[in-house]
Amino acid sequence: MPVSTVQLFSICVLIWGSTWFAITLQLGTVAPEMSVGYRFLLASAALFGYCRWRKLSLAFGLKQHLDFALFGAAMFCISYIFVYHAETYIVSGMVAVGYSVSPMINMLAARTLFGAPMSKRVALAALFGVAGIVCIFWPEFGNVAVSRSVESGVLLTILSVLASSAGSMAALRNQKRGYSTWSSMTWGMLYGGALSIAIGLAAGRPIGFDPGAGYMVSLVYLALVGSVVTFACYLTLIRRIGSDRAAYIGVMVPIVALVISFLFEKFAWTWFTTAGVALSVIGNILMLRRTKP
Repeated sequence: MPVSTVQLFSICVLIWGSTWFAITLQLGTVAPEMSVGYRFLLASAALFGYCRWRKLSLAFGLKQHLDFALFGAAMFCISYIFVYHAETYIVSGMVAVGYSVSPMINMLAARTLFGAPMSKRVALAALFGVAGIVCIFWPEFGNVAVSRSVESGVLLTILSVLASSAGSMAALRNQKRGYSTWSSMTWGMLYGGALSIAIGLAAGRPIGFDPGAGYMVSLVYLALVGSVVTFACYLTLIRRIGSDRAAYIGVMVPIVALVISFLFEKFAWTWFTTAGVALSVIGNILMLRRTKP
């Protein structure tokens, strides 16, 4: 039974919304570069096994591997290294806020690089979503005035969003060149994970590992559920509805992260929160509404 677009969208939102909290369980003992590397190498190994089981071909030439390496470096290495480091400076909710601007960036990038159409309705929907997320986390922005570490966290978040958008454009190009979703993910995660560990070694990070339950459970969850399942859904969404609409996941994900913070991190729910959720939902309806022929 095929998975609908709405189901794909919901899977990405719900799972990715929980990964922001799961990442915090990875921080501390193990260097962020190593944790990112472990995550995507494990995810890649699972995908290689899946492709073997499905008898999917993973044989490609040098040019194709270069495309996969570029995709993996942006999507599964650089962007996540910045995310992990950002969450050592600021709360995960603020990092999620940063990702709410990804629809606008992806729309502009797809328009510039591939000539993708950008309707006024889609742009308006993205603005509703961004306004909603800013409203939700408005009290957090007050911390900028009292903590110098917030500035570093915000800068790292911006760099992560830009790298992630570059990865989305690389994924779109790979799909235009006829590469399958599973091939792109399998090789991309392998190259991204290997590059992350290489960057860690070059930066002098120790090859450490935390055998504790929290780290192990979060690693498996992030690698298999938060990476394999969600990226398969996300890349399929890019093919179905375009990078601009698929990127609107980045607007809805912080709402899930907000609920998790409210339940487990004592996030203070205010009227700003309610207004922000309402704006984001309105934007979501505008974004996903089908255009009449």
